[in-house]
Amino acid sequence: MRFFLLLWAMVVAGWLPAQTLGGNAVFNFASQPNTALVSALGGYNISAIGNDVGMAFQNPALLRDKMHQQAGASFNSFLAGIRNYSLTSAWHLPEVRTNIAVGANYFDYGTLAQTDAAGIVMGSFRPVDYVVQVMASRQYKEHFWYGLTMKYLNSNYGQYRSSGLAFDFGLSYYDTLNGLQVSLVAKNMGTQLRTYDGSNRREELPFDLQLGITKRLEHAPFQFSVTAHHLQQLNTYYNDTSFRASEGEVGYSGKNTLQKIFSHLVFSAQVFLHEKLELDAGFNFQRRQDLNAYQLTSGLNGFTLGTGIFLRKTHIRYATGFYQSHLFHQFSLNFNWNGRNM
Repeated sequence: MRFFLLLWAMVVAGWLPAQTLGGNAVFNFASQPNTALVSALGGYNISAIGNDVGMAFQNPALLRDKMHQQAGASFNSFLAGIRNYSLTSAWHLPEVRTNIAVGANYFDYGTLAQTDAAGIVMGSFRPVDYVVQVMASRQYKEHFWYGLTMKYLNSNYGQYRSSGLAFDFGLSYYDTLNGLQVSLVAKNMGTQLRTYDGSNRREELPFDLQLGITKRLEHAPFQFSVTAHHLQQLNTYYNDTSFRASEGEVGYSGKNTLQKIFSHLVFSAQVFLHEKLELDAGFNFQRRQDLNAYQLTSGLNGFTLGTGIFLRKTHIRYATGFYQSHLFHQFSLNFNWNGRNM
């Protein structure tokens, strides 16, 4: 009971100062999926039942004993030449009944022209973002797992650089008999260590309170998940009236209550066609609403798809998603350092 009271106190402490709207926080790259499984399930998932060590990057309470010496690597060929690389590895420490993992998620935006205020090219620079984190988890009684993540965040945009320190706290309830897992995670509670302009005015981190539920059917090869993100605030949208006016959009009154509620939800499904083959799909309501802005609509915005191929010693996953007329392509590879079967 003392653990749960402490966890709740930490969640509330991180919640109160973190009432930011979308786009008003630094290090938003920390919210990006680090593995193809998360991307295929809509970009948010903290409760999926499985054996993918990359999921611990999203929720440290998903770090389990069976992931000992497992490694997961991922590559994402994103839009506009952006490249994303990720690596996660885990170990079980039986003497202290604790699982630990380390991971990194790196974003390379390519080479950009550096100009002055008049647009004269002064050279070039290569902006990058990355997060490095250490995770730990333990089991509590029969059905509960709890975990902690400590992460270092860094942005390098030429002469503008920033760094930060943040923590995630995760809790999972896993009922193996009924194939049910429920998770709660408070993400990115921390502070900016170095500001972009060198001042003492620290910006807020992208705090996110998430709740996830996953149910695997007993007599059918299906698993369904519902994930709710940014539960600390109803309205996650930022309405830039000046920009909308410059784009010729007039009379915009903002999102209605139903849109605000559904913008927090991500639905996903996994179909286990065979012990060696899986199909994944997800739908992200907020992504669809964002991409359909300014009449740039597409019927496939917000949908994601993926597949998993499970070989004896290697698991291979692929994910893709729709961004209006563009797609991203993400590949993940999971294996065990000592060559054991997955």
